[in-house]
Amino acid sequence: MHQMLQIKPLAHQLRFISLFLLLALLLGSCGSGRYLSRGDKKFGEEEYERAIEFYKQGLGKANNPGEVNYKIAEAYRLSNRLSEAEPYYKAALDANFKREDGFFYYGLALKANGKYEEALNQFEDYIRLGSNPQLKARATREVESFSTLSDILRRAPRYEIQNLEALNTEASEFGPYILNNELVFSSTRGPGKTYMGNGEGFINIYATTLTDSAAALGGAVRKFEGVNMEGIHDALTTFTDEGRTMVFARGNEGTKKGRQNVDLYITFFRSGAWTEPKLLNISDPRAWDSSPAFSADGKTLYFSSNRKGGLGGNDIYKSTLDGSGRFSTPENLGPSINTPGNESFVSVGPDGTLYIASDGLPGLGNLDLFRIENGVPVNMGQPVNSPGDDFGLFLQNDNTGFFASNRDGGKGGDDLYFIARTKRKVVNFFVDGTLFQQRDGARQRTAVGSHTVVLQDEAGNKLRNTTTDAEGKFTFALDTASAYFLIAEKPGFFTARQRITTVGKMPAQDQLTEEENEVRLTATLVLNEIVKEKPIVLENIFYDFDKANIRPDAALELDKLVQVLNDNPSISIELSSHTDVRGSDAYNQDLSQRRAESAVEYIISKGIDRSRITAKGYGESRLVVKNATTDEEHQRNRRTEFKVVRIQE
Repeated sequence: MHQMLQIKPLAHQLRFISLFLLLALLLGSCGSGRYLSRGDKKFGEEEYERAIEFYKQGLGKANNPGEVNYKIAEAYRLSNRLSEAEPYYKAALDANFKREDGFFYYGLALKANGKYEEALNQFEDYIRLGSNPQLKARATREVESFSTLSDILRRAPRYEIQNLEALNTEASEFGPYILNNELVFSSTRGPGKTYMGNGEGFINIYATTLTDSAAALGGAVRKFEGVNMEGIHDALTTFTDEGRTMVFARGNEGTKKGRQNVDLYITFFRSGAWTEPKLLNISDPRAWDSSPAFSADGKTLYFSSNRKGGLGGNDIYKSTLDGSGRFSTPENLGPSINTPGNESFVSVGPDGTLYIASDGLPGLGNLDLFRIENGVPVNMGQPVNSPGDDFGLFLQNDNTGFFASNRDGGKGGDDLYFIARTKRKVVNFFVDGTLFQQRDGARQRTAVGSHTVVLQDEAGNKLRNTTTDAEGKFTFALDTASAYFLIAEKPGFFTARQRITTVGKMPAQDQLTEEENEVRLTATLVLNEIVKEKPIVLENIFYDFDKANIRPDAALELDKLVQVLNDNPSISIELSSHTDVRGSDAYNQDLSQRRAESAVEYIISKGIDRSRITAKGYGESRLVVKNATTDEEHQRNRRTEFKVVRIQE
């Protein structure tokens, strides 16, 4: 009874605690659900910053953390903060939330953070698992572009860059344009309302006087008069008619689906002020139209749009201006420039060269800057491009200009950078090679077309590969002061290998005739047919008199055989040693066997499996010169050979 009197209150307490915990769990779940539903609402209204806040508040107690992490990642991506999306895509995939598009966008996020190998794996996974034809096409292009990545990274820098620290703020600065000795730019700097798409301020157009030093630029910054509106984005200016006509982008008032209502506006400087901006008639009310740029003569307006009929995301279009001031129907610049990705932030250099930003062309990550040469986009390389967004280039002359980037090390979201062509003359190294094959007994070797050749670094790591043309020709771009191996393989032939180096081959600056120069090296690769039981002499294998130990000079030659065995893992060989006729038969037989065994032990010590190589001493039984009399003839008989005895299928 005493025990029961104690148990009853205890059971009552346990039931109370259980009910309390259940109630707390339900309340917590309701709280989490409330945050998540609010996040969904803001996500649908494209207020991505608020959506992220709500999702993060509800994430800890969510029943579906994988899905919530995916939504956070998507909110970052859709507000142009792809690098910040990476850990959330990973968390979603780790939680087994296998939304197939996530594989692709996770790859883009990895690339935006410079994690190229991991990104490549994600794109390959998407090609294998994905079903969205547009994203599969983009993933395929991404995989293909990785073969050019090392070339972009290797390219000698053509420019130097400098962060405009005095001008940049913790907000975003981008869209530079020089007008009448002023730098006109766009910025989210305050004060003012916050745009909940990304948590920064609304964009306005600003101006500051140019200075002799880029480092001092930004001392006095003013809002550009007459065009900025409160609670709306105004950005990305371009001018013509000696600065009296301006076209710019306006939109994103923050309403539901507001991201799509970005349009081009035009205004004129009359009587000392800018006229009320008017919607440009070439804008598509159902599309995003932005980043305008006039040609130098003012007769062509380039811009970016995601209107129907394009090749993917945003494409570059152009419209010509007639004598009456009317714009022609916009024309897409076509597939040589536009891709299934996004092309935007177009500008025209002083010499008429077109510059664009693209995330669909081979690049270092996100948006890269490209120069259009002979109708083809050429990546501008480092340090202009980075794993982040690099965009909005404006060149004031042939040597200097400005662009924007959100790369690591900046002050805010996007920063403005000064760009100057390097004063050092650039040297680009290339190797031009030819691949041949030599069949046993054939008088001539023949070129091998449509065959893979691999470029390795000195440590044996694969860098990239290429395919020979019909004449067996191939080319690789090389770094300065580096060593490489060229490799080609073909069944039934010994692997072809040649070392190539640029060390010590950089010309002096005063010997260079152009701003950009080429040094071209040559190489010849030969695939020799494997013939079993055919002896192959190893040159320069010498032994001290009456000894079998491996001398340093012989070790160097035996290392070449080690490389042959590593390059051709399917073959097994017999290594044989031979003597001349001087000395007794028995003595020569014993000496040659010891020398062969010594060579084999050396090769095994280098990591070759013992089962792949046997030692055989032939003494003086297999003379090359049967009646040798001179030292040279005796030396030809004192030789070391190998022959392939087995090829594993």
